[in-house]
Amino acid sequence: MCVAIPGTVIKLDGTKATVDFSGNIVNAEAGLVNVKVGDKVLVHAGCIIQTMDEDMANEMEELYKEIEDLA
Repeated sequence: MCVAIPGTVIKLDGTKATVDFSGNIVNAEAGLVNVKVGDKVLVHAGCIIQTMDEDMANEMEELYKEIEDLA
């Protein structure tokens, strides 16, 4: 099972994006959806698949933290 966590686009270069996941920096393909620097996004298999608003991203991060605390 794959789980996507929210990240923030910190740089764009054509259809390539640099995304920050709580300090983990990854490169992702940004050609599937319209994104801009500062957007919260979900990445799967190296591709940005969705943008989301700040509230939804924060809610998802909190849920993952709760799950992590249970383990």
